[in-house]
Amino acid sequence: MQRKRVRRFTTVQRIFHLLLILFFTTQAATGLARLYIETGWGKRLAWVFGGYELSLQIHKVMGILMMCGFVIYAIYLFSLVNWRRFPRVLFSPDSLLPQPKDMKDFFQHVGWFLRISKAPKFERWAYWEKFDFWAVFWGIPLLGITGLLLSYSIAASRIMPGWGLNVALWVHRIEALLAMAHVFIIHFFVAHLRRHNFPMDRTMFEGTTDLEATRHERSAWVERLEQSGRLETLLAFGASLKVRALFYLFGYAAMAAGIYLLIGGLVNSASVTW
Repeated sequence: MQRKRVRRFTTVQRIFHLLLILFFTTQAATGLARLYIETGWGKRLAWVFGGYELSLQIHKVMGILMMCGFVIYAIYLFSLVNWRRFPRVLFSPDSLLPQPKDMKDFFQHVGWFLRISKAPKFERWAYWEKFDFWAVFWGIPLLGITGLLLSYSIAASRIMPGWGLNVALWVHRIEALLAMAHVFIIHFFVAHLRRHNFPMDRTMFEGTTDLEATRHERSAWVERLEQSGRLETLLAFGASLKVRALFYLFGYAAMAAGIYLLIGGLVNSASVTW
């Protein structure tokens, strides 16, 4: 019998994350294919999507779908808010809103890295998870709005000066490159390559996380669940071996694609006309 696990994510949340992986990876690949089209690597990348023009069309369509998904997810979040306790609920331990404790946890975590303090007791959401969450909320609208301006540049030029489109282009590129660097380096490492997560943290795929590992890293959350009597209601057993193998296959395929794009972009950056 497998060790007990504690449920962290709902099926809806896992589906949204899966869609975000697919959208983001496709957008990264098609965007880099267009940006690096002057290089052999860029041409090969564009070939995967049917060439330069089709890569552009896929990039636009996927961008619109990502914006629609963002709006739907925002509506979903609003439906989860306990409006009777608003705005106090925003500052509860289950809230993803950054709070003073997150800043304290960050500095204590740095101290733990340097072996000068104890490890912080994380709640349901650690400070880096809140950063990842809100990065999506500023990144997608920024990329979406600038992307729409560039996609419909003639219409946009009727309401803004030409130099505004140049600004939109650079904002779009810089934000996209920052997002890719963060996801393909920091997020991949924190989520999957840390010692106690290796070879992969399948929590977002499976929806549950190992109870003992969670008790070690998120002791404040587990203690709160135990005190409230809610822990027993969240306990579950892990997925079957075949399903876990599928999670690993998909997860590492996504990681391999991201790392390939990261390394290819860095190696060929000197050949790009910015």
